[in-house]
Amino acid sequence: SRLTESGLSMVDWHLVKEMKPPRTQQEWEAEFQKYQQFPEFKILNHDMTLGEFKFIWYMEYSHRMWGRVVGLAYILPAAYFWGKGWLSRPMKGCVLALCGLVCFQGLLGWYMVKSGLEEKPESHDIPRVSQYRLAAHLGSALVLYSASLWTGLSLLLPRHQLPETHQLLRLRQFAHGTTALIFLTALSGAFVAGLDAGLVYNSFPKMGERWIPDDLAFSPVLRNIFENPTTVQFDHRILGITSVTAVTMLYLFSRKIPLPRRTRIAVTSLLAVAYMQVGLGISTLLLYVPTPLAATHQSGSLALLSAALWLMSELRRVPK
Repeated sequence: SRLTESGLSMVDWHLVKEMKPPRTQQEWEAEFQKYQQFPEFKILNHDMTLGEFKFIWYMEYSHRMWGRVVGLAYILPAAYFWGKGWLSRPMKGCVLALCGLVCFQGLLGWYMVKSGLEEKPESHDIPRVSQYRLAAHLGSALVLYSASLWTGLSLLLPRHQLPETHQLLRLRQFAHGTTALIFLTALSGAFVAGLDAGLVYNSFPKMGERWIPDDLAFSPVLRNIFENPTTVQFDHRILGITSVTAVTMLYLFSRKIPLPRRTRIAVTSLLAVAYMQVGLGISTLLLYVPTPLAATHQSGSLALLSAALWLMSELRRVPK
């Protein structure tokens, strides 16, 4: 939705009512007229045709409907299993938390969209959603996904009986820190997307002709970190390079420790996905952020986070 600039095409939010798309020409024109009342049309898309509007509308509609399908995929089975008495007491708490997070994610999505529909007379910038709310929306989705994957792995994969050596303890801590770093790098991508920071410097490894560009900083510091496109891209680069370095060191350290075959596959997969993700990121940057490649890069961040969580699951302690 962000890459195709479709997120502001639907200017209302109704849980059930909006599930029925416009069907007649009159309904489409009425929907288009509502969109024309908001800043994105007035400033950016004032020459947009109805056909072009239908494309971005359907992109956002698909995103919202997919979100509702995800919500039902959590809530309906949870209610069924709960009613059948198949959930243990700890699992009930986990299920409630996951279902609550699904609902929160939907509300946060609309809160994010609202920030792009507000009139800002003092600003001459392109209308877009707040990068802070975009990051919150993405972060919430990543937390929901991570919690779901971790729960699934904990239930489906038997724990290894690993000897609690000093080296294994260090490897486990290293894996936890690397996963946190990967999560932070993925989250920083929301600020890149929110500010179109991927279009600022399209060269690598240098940014233009310099390692550190002149427009990297302004005051105050916090606004510079989160609102300056150059700084946002620079930070994302540094985090990405640090992440792949950490994964490489984690892999090399793991080679010194006898690990089960499944765990060895997990750490090797993490290394492979990390280098694939770096290649996708650099290619996306050099080619001026083409939508298919950028979407693949976004998907790669989730694949990388998944591999890191899998490794953490492989290394988890066996309860006494």
